[in-house]
Amino acid sequence: MTSLASTTDIQPIRPSALSAKLAMALLAGLADWLFYGQRIGLSLALFAIATACVSVLFNHAAVDWRRAAISGAILVLGLVPAMEELNTLSFLILVASLTIALLLATNPDTTGLTDRARALCNFLLLGPFRFFLDAPQAFNMSAFTRGIALWLMPAVLGTVFIALFAAANPVIEQWVSLLNPKVMLDYVNMWRVLFWTLMLALVWPFIHVRWRRRAVVAAAVAEGPVPPPLPPMVSAEFLGPSTILRSLILFNLLFAAQSILDGIYLWGHVALPDNMTYATYSHRGAYPLIATALLAAAFVLVAMRPGGPAEKSKVIRPLVYLWVGQNVLLVVSSIRRLDLYVDIYMLTYWRIAAFVWMGLVALGLILIVARIVLDRSNQWLIGANLAALAIVLYGCSLVNFDAFIADYNVVHSREVSGKGVQIDIDYLLTLGPQAVPAIDKAIALRPAVKEGCLVSRRDRLVEQQRQDLAWRSWGFRNWRLQRRLDAEAKAQAPAGELTRTRRVSWRIAFSSSTTKATSARSSASP
Repeated sequence: MTSLASTTDIQPIRPSALSAKLAMALLAGLADWLFYGQRIGLSLALFAIATACVSVLFNHAAVDWRRAAISGAILVLGLVPAMEELNTLSFLILVASLTIALLLATNPDTTGLTDRARALCNFLLLGPFRFFLDAPQAFNMSAFTRGIALWLMPAVLGTVFIALFAAANPVIEQWVSLLNPKVMLDYVNMWRVLFWTLMLALVWPFIHVRWRRRAVVAAAVAEGPVPPPLPPMVSAEFLGPSTILRSLILFNLLFAAQSILDGIYLWGHVALPDNMTYATYSHRGAYPLIATALLAAAFVLVAMRPGGPAEKSKVIRPLVYLWVGQNVLLVVSSIRRLDLYVDIYMLTYWRIAAFVWMGLVALGLILIVARIVLDRSNQWLIGANLAALAIVLYGCSLVNFDAFIADYNVVHSREVSGKGVQIDIDYLLTLGPQAVPAIDKAIALRPAVKEGCLVSRRDRLVEQQRQDLAWRSWGFRNWRLQRRLDAEAKAQAPAGELTRTRRVSWRIAFSSSTTKATSARSSASP
């Protein structure tokens, strides 16, 4: 006997056709009201909640209520970053949490990581296209023909009556003129039609949930001689214990030399060779060292594969631990290199991403050691790394990187700290409204640039911030920024009023003294 894998559909109880169409139309109409021609923010979280509620309502027969609480918690966690601020990362987290919650609640048969990943990929990539396949099946031609027969006579007589009423009443005549097909077509927006079609395709998989899974079908195979096993693709000596041992000894020596050099120049602050600066030394080595660490991790996974000859070796295992430790030290050196480079050339989004990526690489190396020590499978290692990646990305979605980068660049600029480079105000302006407080500090530090286009560009950011406070595009982060700007404006208002008061009093005193002097000269003259 053998097993042949095929793909089948899990078919939950279908909702009634009319109610499903109505729910789909309502969700598409809600999307039109929330999104079309509007700034998107809080509205996306509200739409996700509405989609989840409608999905549970129409697929309650397939819901595993024991997992419903976990699914709800996942959805709430996915909503938090989108309500904090809607960006690319928070949008992806929201989509992932919504689909994962739906998978856990309506598809209990998928238990392994691979099956769940396959089901989610099919749902996200193929689900929207099912609308175009299922839509023609929703029309029942016999029922459609019967409806035409039932409504033909009322429609004809109704048209005659409307024509008579229009001839007798100018108001009705005006209403009827609006029913002119040519006039109606003028109100049809093709982009809006495409928007509705897209939204209908996106919400349909949530209304009629259908997961794809692998089914195992038993099939009989004729008995016969068993063929001999195929020769291995790679020679046993290629990744045998002897080869791995020699490789680890050589790799440890090479990595030790690199670590010693980093210790001398990065941590010991020894003078570099001629024609080389710390910025050059830091920038050239940061990213190649990360690539080296990734290659080393791949070698360890292949060499220390579960059940392999090198996994239980008492000589190879300590060398592997030593080499992984040196790789972690290499990643730390890369972080230090990038930190030195940032001290000179300031912070950007890509440099923050590099810091996060390096931290994930270091954590992945530590997890490789944990897999070897705990004698776990590679699937456990993949799951642990995915969990770490999800936690890090979720945490990053809650961090206000725009304000952080802007504040860091202003505080560590040459105008404030006396080292580094001057403030790049043009870059600060590209960070968006969250950088406005830092931009105000930069303008105060450089009074010469207060006038001109810079102030107008700063005011455009403030106007963009005001538009973001509309309820559809509302975000908790924008609300906090507006409170801060309002508080700063109130704090500056008394000083401005006092200055204006003093100016008025000075003008009054000056005018009175001038008047007295003029009258005195007039009386003194003959």
